[in-house]
Amino acid sequence: MWIEQAAACDDGAVYLEEARGTGTLTYGGLLEAVLGWERRLDDAGLPPGARIAVRPSRPLEYATALVAIIGAGRVAVPLDPLAPGADVARVRAVARPVATVTDGSFGINSLDFPRPEPAGGGIFLCTSGTTGTPKGISLREGQLAHVAASVVSHHRLTRADRGYCPLPLFHVNAEVVGLLATLCARACLALDRKFTRHGFWEMIEEKRITWINAVPAIISILAMDPPAVRPAAVRFVRSASAPLPPAALTRFESAFGIPVVETYGMTEAASMITANPLDGPRKPGSAGRPAGTEVRVTVPGGTAGPGEVGRVQIRGKGVITEYASGGRPGAIDAEGWLDTGDLGYLDEDGYLFLAGRSDDVINRGGEKIYPREIEEILLAQPGVRSAAVVGVADEVLGERPVAYVVLDAGWLAGTAGAEEALRDVCAAQLPRHKQPSEFRLVGELPLGPTGKVSRRRLKDLVTARP
Repeated sequence: MWIEQAAACDDGAVYLEEARGTGTLTYGGLLEAVLGWERRLDDAGLPPGARIAVRPSRPLEYATALVAIIGAGRVAVPLDPLAPGADVARVRAVARPVATVTDGSFGINSLDFPRPEPAGGGIFLCTSGTTGTPKGISLREGQLAHVAASVVSHHRLTRADRGYCPLPLFHVNAEVVGLLATLCARACLALDRKFTRHGFWEMIEEKRITWINAVPAIISILAMDPPAVRPAAVRFVRSASAPLPPAALTRFESAFGIPVVETYGMTEAASMITANPLDGPRKPGSAGRPAGTEVRVTVPGGTAGPGEVGRVQIRGKGVITEYASGGRPGAIDAEGWLDTGDLGYLDEDGYLFLAGRSDDVINRGGEKIYPREIEEILLAQPGVRSAAVVGVADEVLGERPVAYVVLDAGWLAGTAGAEEALRDVCAAQLPRHKQPSEFRLVGELPLGPTGKVSRRRLKDLVTARP
């Protein structure tokens, strides 16, 4: 319906464009793509609800196919075009798409359909697929539309807005916050293959971008080298995928004068769960207030009080009520509350503060340590570009925290002085049991496709190092 309405009002308006190129897709062109895919899929005998894998290498072609297939009443299965064959095979085994769209081609995989989907479009995504079997998550049109409309409302997107998105199109953020929210607002979105610092602000000016869809790693990089003149049209930068350290937020806003809107989301909720308001109060370190989704924090015995850390649970129109496959038993209770696996607390104003993942908590001799508490102290130090803390096995204490730190070039890099300075800072601000036992200076931290630090890979490094 959104596509038809947008095309009817102004089919020549641009919906998508290349951030570093000249390619565009108008709303009229999108409607043509939907009708074309509908005919092609009907002719191939693939009924509404059939799962179609999407894997073009170019962002504009990828996005066009993804949205058009949803609009044609089928279920898109987004795949990483650069992923190794084994990773793709693992996702295919769960999603079981019956056809695949790649660069300039469309092929039938099988007419052996998985469990029938309800008629209508949607997206089928897999999470936690780096090891073992991924969890299958089916998001239907109604869920996607609800969250996309919430994004539009909360971020006040209008037809005059021009967004920028360098995030991977095979993840829910770019799909819902980027593509579908832009469609709902009848706005324009510039797609980039990936973020690059070179020529970034010149591109933002040239494309007249009004909001930027980013992750903490991008915000931290941009804060280090601000341009001489602030881009005049940018209203805000949206941060998602991982908690944004308050030091990075403050550094960026001080350098640019552009508000950073920190948010929280997950695939099971079709992306956005909470968000800070555009006009404040925006609380540094907080993921904001519920935005179209119910949020509660529980502790043994009931609901947590303000400021009390517990398990973050969610439910709402955008949240799944069951996993399509591979979900943890008991993750969703009889009342529809989904346990996110995150730990955090709600303050007296209803703002959510995340403490970390429940499986990232470090147990040092019976004392619980939340890595984020240590990381924020490290990230507040001048010259620290990024930091992550993980637990390593200890024969006596069970676990002990180890800090991985990336320094700016020239700031005591590679010297014992850097480690000593970081150790002194932690000793001054943390009780003894929370102080890292080691500080490892590295050139970079391992990141996933969305810019989130891969703690699993860091733990592997800890284990592998003698």
